[in-house]
Amino acid sequence: MSVTLIIIVVTVGLSLMANNNSELYAKMLFNPYQVIHRKEWHRIITHAFVHDKGNIFHLIFNMYVLYSFGSVVESFLEQTVGSLASLLYLFIYFGGVIAATVPSIIKHKDDYGYNSVGASGAVSAILFSAIAFMPLQGGIGIIFIPISLPPIVFGVLYIAYEMYMDKRGGTNVAHDAHIGGAAFGFLFTLLFIPNVLSNFFNQLLAYFN
Repeated sequence: MSVTLIIIVVTVGLSLMANNNSELYAKMLFNPYQVIHRKEWHRIITHAFVHDKGNIFHLIFNMYVLYSFGSVVESFLEQTVGSLASLLYLFIYFGGVIAATVPSIIKHKDDYGYNSVGASGAVSAILFSAIAFMPLQGGIGIIFIPISLPPIVFGVLYIAYEMYMDKRGGTNVAHDAHIGGAAFGFLFTLLFIPNVLSNFFNQLLAYFN
C-alpha cells in the first residue's frame, strides 16, 4: 500500500473516531494557546488527523485531493530519489502540517478560543509539491468550471485567492494554514529534491520559447 493510501486510511479512521468521541476530538484539535502556554505540542500534528464535526465534505475533499496528487508526488520522488521516496514524502506531508500552524501560533497564541482541525495544510503541501514537479504538465481543474489550467497557473490563482480570503476574514476557514502548507511543499520540493529546480525552469523556458 502506498504512503498516500496509508495516510488516507489513518486520517479517515481517526476522524470518524474523534467525531464520535468528544474527549478525543478535544485532545487532538489545534489550539495555539494550549500549544504555547500548556506545552501541548502534540496538537501541532494531531489536528491533521481530525476533521470538522458534522462536515463530512471537509474530510472527503481533503482526502480526494490527497489521493489525486499524492500518487503523483510519490511517483516523481521514486524516480528522483529512489529508496528515500517514502521518507521524503512523509517529510513534505508533515512539514506541511507544521508549516500550516505557524501563522496561527503567531496570531492566536493568546486566544484560548481559537481552534482548528483538518489536513488542509498538509494536502496543500502535497498539491504544491506536485506543481513544483510538473508546472506545465497536464492540467488541474477548478470545481464547477469546465476547463483545466496549467498547474503553475492554478497555483498562482490558488495562493491569490487564499491571501484575499485571509485578509478579508469572516470565514471559519484557516486560509493562512493553506498558504503556509503550500509554501512549504513548493519550496522544499524545488530546493531540496535533486534536479527539480532546474527542471522547473526548463519547463517554463521551453513553454515561452
